[in-house]
Amino acid sequence: MAKMTRPLIAGNWKMNGLAGSLSELDAIIAGSSSAPFADLLVCPPATLVAAFAARAKGTGVMIGAQDCHMAPCGPHTGDISAEMLRDAGVSFVIVGHSERRADHHESDEIVRQKALAAHRAGLTAIVCVGETKADRDAGNTLDVVGRQISGSVPDGASAANLVVAYEPVWAIGTGVTPTVRDVEQVHELINLKLSMKLSIGSQPVRILYGGSVKSNNCKDLLDILHVDGALVGGASLNAADFLAIAAAVPK
Repeated sequence: MAKMTRPLIAGNWKMNGLAGSLSELDAIIAGSSSAPFADLLVCPPATLVAAFAARAKGTGVMIGAQDCHMAPCGPHTGDISAEMLRDAGVSFVIVGHSERRADHHESDEIVRQKALAAHRAGLTAIVCVGETKADRDAGNTLDVVGRQISGSVPDGASAANLVVAYEPVWAIGTGVTPTVRDVEQVHELINLKLSMKLSIGSQPVRILYGGSVKSNNCKDLLDILHVDGALVGGASLNAADFLAIAAAVPK
């Protein structure tokens, strides 16, 4: 089906990649013409951000980061500000990924502050939401995701500076994916919640699906209403797999 917004296929490399990984980026850039109906974004680890941004400059592939600090500068050893990321050449930053929420105990309010920091620096924030297996087993998926949207997405955000990614935590890295109807229901809820936060008539915010997205299951997922692309984990580390997912975007 035709999408109201141009789909985005984003690769989250997580804590993977060394200098030699530039060859995978080169392959993605070289093959980007095979995915003419989607925007392509690669989010490498912080050590590779500047090198990736320099290599991708002027191409059809965008570069993003995986996290940012809330402050523009200061005594925060080991952290990186949104302004620093902008200076390094990125245009997007992921905030609130489930692994950050779990490993670093990030609350919805912290995620919201990070999204605001991204906006302050002129970056697009990819705000991640998603339920755990316990949440799903208890029948609380929609309540949890709705609460995360309300608490994590800044008021006044727009399609120009916000993307939302739904990642069911129990599906990430497990090879298990929700049913089409499960994804459809959550994306419908997110779309409704976002429409209540945005101005009437605003361009719809892109809503990505993430959670064990692979070349053999992406077509059914990308065909779902209000699924405007994918946040790809492990499959994005291989150029051929990543491009196969991007090429599956419907015309």
